[in-house]
Amino acid sequence: MVSHAHQGTTSSALARLSVNVARLVGIRPHGYAHLPGMAPQHLDDDRFRTPSATAIRIAELTTVHAHWTEMSVLLARESSIGTLGVWDYLITSAPTPLEGIRDAAAYFAAVADPLTDGMRIAEDGERVTIGHVNRADIAHEAACGIRGYALGLYRRRLGEATGRCLVPLQVSLAAKAPPRHDALIELYGTRNIEFEAPASSITFRTADLNTPTPHAQPGLSTVLRRHAEQTLASAIPLHDWLDLFRTALASAHEGGAPTLSSVAQRMALSPRTLQRRLEEHGTTWSEEVETVRRDHITRLLHDTDLSVDSIATRSGYADARALRRAVKRWYGTTPAALRRAGHGGDAQAGV
Repeated sequence: MVSHAHQGTTSSALARLSVNVARLVGIRPHGYAHLPGMAPQHLDDDRFRTPSATAIRIAELTTVHAHWTEMSVLLARESSIGTLGVWDYLITSAPTPLEGIRDAAAYFAAVADPLTDGMRIAEDGERVTIGHVNRADIAHEAACGIRGYALGLYRRRLGEATGRCLVPLQVSLAAKAPPRHDALIELYGTRNIEFEAPASSITFRTADLNTPTPHAQPGLSTVLRRHAEQTLASAIPLHDWLDLFRTALASAHEGGAPTLSSVAQRMALSPRTLQRRLEEHGTTWSEEVETVRRDHITRLLHDTDLSVDSIATRSGYADARALRRAVKRWYGTTPAALRRAGHGGDAQAGV
């Protein structure tokens, strides 16, 4: 269910976690609140996916105020079960922790950017190695913090799945050894930490991950996988300013006919600045309103039994005749034919 649209974005749940840790190390909101995806209506809504560039910037700000090891430990400490949504429960509710971590790798895009981040699981007889892949263009300290956190998170979730403290056989980090790494020893539960490794990974005994999960219920994993797929399918990726504008416009449209001034106010811009930004992105206010109205009318025709007159009224048209002219212009057909096409019927012209 992962598409190119998800690339370049992370879950808002992961963004909220990053913001929480940024606050803990003393970064004031004015340092990141202006970044794309940080508006409360986007950050607090799990439908939206935050631009990866925003997440990277917050990580970089964090490691300016704290050593990367502190960032790793804080992120892991603040990642209580459920913090990352359905992805967490894929691990803790599977029949075995090993099956859970496989599901987590398969649906890693539900939390992270599928373009730059991933999980790799290597099973070799008595050992299972979970690798974290990060290809983002990010400052070294911040990248180390993210890798360190990822391995700590995997250990924490697997421990929650087994109901006991898991001790890994080995931890490998693609990072230089810090002057002190007591915090990492506590995070990973072992002193066997290799630094300057080619890749970051954490290794467990296969037997530890093959024990039955205490909280597993028959069929629950199937439900959670389906939920993860639906989460990705319904996500609204925010890649840039134009995405932010379109979500604001769509939200305003749900409350009635949107105006330039009302949407500008939502985005904390003047109407003139909003028009200029749209021109910079190769579009105009009227074009964007037309697109939102077209999509709204198409959904109503496909998903409801409302009459054409009712749809015209709800969509801001003077009457059904004006709506029919618009549908003809957009699709070269009539509302009735468009409705039949949406229901799988014949799209021949109708009234």
